[in-house]
Amino acid sequence: FAGNSTYLDDHGPPPQKVLPFPSQVVYNRVGKCGSRTVVLLLRILSEKHGFNLVTSDIHNKTRLTKNEQMELIKNISTAEQPYLFTRHVHFLNFSRFGGDQPVYINIIRDPVNRFLSNYFFRRFGDWRGEQNHMIRTPSMRQEERYLDINVCILENYPECSNPRLFYIIPYFCGQHPRCREPGEWALERAKLNVNENFLLVGILEELEDVLLLLERFLPHYFKDVLSIYKNPEHRKLGNLTVTVKKTVPSPEAIQILYQRMRYEYEFYYYVKEQFHLLKRKFGLKSHIRKPHPRPEFFIPSPLETEEPIDDEEEDDEKWLEDIYKR
Repeated sequence: FAGNSTYLDDHGPPPQKVLPFPSQVVYNRVGKCGSRTVVLLLRILSEKHGFNLVTSDIHNKTRLTKNEQMELIKNISTAEQPYLFTRHVHFLNFSRFGGDQPVYINIIRDPVNRFLSNYFFRRFGDWRGEQNHMIRTPSMRQEERYLDINVCILENYPECSNPRLFYIIPYFCGQHPRCREPGEWALERAKLNVNENFLLVGILEELEDVLLLLERFLPHYFKDVLSIYKNPEHRKLGNLTVTVKKTVPSPEAIQILYQRMRYEYEFYYYVKEQFHLLKRKFGLKSHIRKPHPRPEFFIPSPLETEEPIDDEEEDDEKWLEDIYKR
């Protein structure tokens, strides 16, 4: 298919074929990188600015067959413009299938932090309460649920070893089978895509600056995003999505995670450097903190937002109730 052929066949020409701003935006959001907060903001913004927010209920299918790619690209490309499409999905190359390449945006975070957030969220959910927790892993066995993170890492459980830890890069590398293999090829291809196809890849640790730049680059979508984000009502929502029951792995375990995630870190630091260059270009100063020997884990903040997936089993509900009463 080419461009908007299906749209044209069904509806006649769109009233304004070429909009004076990017009218096709894709946020192929990385799990556990604040995307729940951004999606909440986008719901408010789409009402306010009148763009078409196209979301997906599919949370756990990031890799697609060629036919699935064609089908998804066709569906996205025929959406009413201006649209912003968001889903957990590895980078899709629209031009490969004859579609117009949209503008991509994304947000990533420190890889070990992201992994740990996911590890505990899968087991214990977040502050929003039990009703949200029965979605994806009610079947998890108790011994797996309470598996000590250090044991998981030091004894090489699949969940804590490669390639399971190779998570962020495939979102930027794409749908090629080699994008799933931790290595130079996937890393370089991911960097190339960031340079050629992404308008902005932000860093969750500096979310307010990410929102500022999105407002600057895509005002038709993100105008006023920062003031909405800073609104106390919204902050309250953000706090509900902080993962609970986290424990800090031992320095030895963290060291092992670093080694296993060395490509992820190379990518993260590359993106961070690009992001800081962009900030300087637009006159935003980075707050330089003294370097830490390793990332600061588990400082609860509204930035640590999660996807509304996964479960909570009855045995844990009592524990959660106690937390609410504190």
